[in-house]
Amino acid sequence: MTRTATHCPYCALQCGQWVSGDGTVDARGGGLCQKGWTSGALLGHPERLTTPLLHGEPVSWDVALGFVADRLRALRAEHGPDSVAVFGAGGLTNEKAYLLGKFARVALGTSQIDYNGRFCMSSAAAAGNRAFGVDRGLPFPISDLDGADLVVLAGANVAETMPPLMGRLQNARLVVVDPRRTPTAERAIASGGLHLQPVPGTDLVLALGLLHAAVVDGHVDSAYLDDRTNGFDDVWRVAAGWWPERVERLCGVPAADIRTVAGWLGRSRRRYVLTARGAEQHAHGVATVTAWINLALALGLPGREGSGFGTITGQGNGQGGREHGQKSDQLPGYRHISDPAARAHVGAVWGVDPETLPGPGRSATELLDALGRPGGPKAMLVFGSNVLVSAPGSGSVAERLAALDLLVVADVLPSETAMAADVVLPVAQWAEEEGTMTNLEGRVQRRRRAMSPPAGVRTDLQVISGLAAELGMKGFPAEPESVFDELRAASAGGISDYAGITYERLDAGEALHWPCPTPDHPGTPRLFAERFAHPDGLARMVAVDHVESAELPDAEFPLRATTGRVLVHYQSGAQTRRVAELAAVAREAFVEVHPDTAQRAGLDDGEWAEVVSRRGVVRARVRCVGTLRPDTVFLPFHFGGLQSANLVTNPALDPTSRMPEFKVCAVRLERATVH
Repeated sequence: MTRTATHCPYCALQCGQWVSGDGTVDARGGGLCQKGWTSGALLGHPERLTTPLLHGEPVSWDVALGFVADRLRALRAEHGPDSVAVFGAGGLTNEKAYLLGKFARVALGTSQIDYNGRFCMSSAAAAGNRAFGVDRGLPFPISDLDGADLVVLAGANVAETMPPLMGRLQNARLVVVDPRRTPTAERAIASGGLHLQPVPGTDLVLALGLLHAAVVDGHVDSAYLDDRTNGFDDVWRVAAGWWPERVERLCGVPAADIRTVAGWLGRSRRRYVLTARGAEQHAHGVATVTAWINLALALGLPGREGSGFGTITGQGNGQGGREHGQKSDQLPGYRHISDPAARAHVGAVWGVDPETLPGPGRSATELLDALGRPGGPKAMLVFGSNVLVSAPGSGSVAERLAALDLLVVADVLPSETAMAADVVLPVAQWAEEEGTMTNLEGRVQRRRRAMSPPAGVRTDLQVISGLAAELGMKGFPAEPESVFDELRAASAGGISDYAGITYERLDAGEALHWPCPTPDHPGTPRLFAERFAHPDGLARMVAVDHVESAELPDAEFPLRATTGRVLVHYQSGAQTRRVAELAAVAREAFVEVHPDTAQRAGLDDGEWAEVVSRRGVVRARVRCVGTLRPDTVFLPFHFGGLQSANLVTNPALDPTSRMPEFKVCAVRLERATVH
């Protein structure tokens, strides 16, 4: 049977796969985790959506698209173009993300477009842009990590979220910053490293303490600071006040461990600092990532082969998904929508007057909160996102979706959000379509079709193109390579320049990292070797200080809840919960609790509990974990309904990135009355 080379549909590693015409999956060029090995189970899943649904009843594509177009026309005529919202996803191909952004701004004329990457990478992106002038998850080839001597993972549990990455870290001493003793933290201890276990929400002050120790103990690279950065004096004025003993009192990490890690960072030859969601999903996430960047710059890591700073992108196309226009403030090529030159360039590619392009709209959380309210959108089109499970304060999100005049969802399986929609549009999966994805190191990879989608199913590009045609708009091709060629032109000259990347080059096996401005350019696997992307070539160190979490424990809600992932599930679980092999391992929500904390709440291991916050209640089975902080409980966010962790999370936003505070909220534990 013919096998097709493509890539796993899940995380940003984008591991290689062989997919046969019957949906059988084999590893290609390395290992796959449990999720990757079982991804083929979804291709022929009995719950697969295969026909459009209108108010729950099967209809033809003509009826479905005609109904949607008629409602959109009526709502826009009555309430204006911003009465229609569009919500995308970091799992969409580059082509889909690009065409969706163009569709929103040209076919609909709305500014109200954002995507679920706002929940994932926005704080790291904002901090990276500010410090380096460019946002790329890893500004160096991932293969560099193979030779690392020391890797600091701040808020990353890669042993569960992207297990194949652990193979690249097997020779390194690891330092893991996490309130939980995760499998990654266990690996750190086994490697001769350390698990630093801060109070949730205090990663920033820990980074300040590490910088303080690095300076005092003589590990700072003064020549690098002078030649390649500015702003260190302001940064040090803040860090000088955060000596390790003071940091220990606030965050709980022993001062001796802080000094030890600073020493390892100072003396190791090949060293890396990598952040992930644990450091970023806070109402001060940009400041927290900035503090880790400041530490890396003070040690002279970025831009040197064998060392560096990076952020571990989560979603499959988390990198490319934020580069091509489905984010509220961006145009293709990572251009800012408020920049007149960016608007002129993209307007010319699109054949429209740049003055007609709508300005930046609401961020994802703010967009969801505005739905159905006076002055807010009356309709929303959702592509590839399950916001009823993935958004913070999901009880309120359910109310806002119910208040819409029209909710349209394009998806593969009946997610919680799809089942709440007026119109459901069945679309193709990864092995049934062509396109490109951009992995966490900025490498553009080909997604190849291994099999045809079921009868009645269309690709997202066909859906977008079809809706545009129903609205009387031209210039929305449905053929992936045509869309990519247009994307190349729109991105040309931008930060993430894809102009020189072609399907032909990718199919020939070239490894192409953006920026790649011309067809004969080799791509740029390593950024910052000679200069950073600011006009003066210098990295900007920005002074940041400790900020309390938006919600702190009190007598009524005495515990901190934090959320995260588990090995067998991905994102909202809409896909992985339907794979029998994975669901057998984690079929229901659980709450990790220290045994003493459980005892104080009158709970035993295995009992059902209610985790209660000011916003809602989650029902979860108690797991007593002796290594967890007694002041902290942990909830995985892969489950829906009454087991959705985001019923309790806090939608407080970072002032710069508009990232919600998923990682800290105040809760209490109670015995569940209904299971």
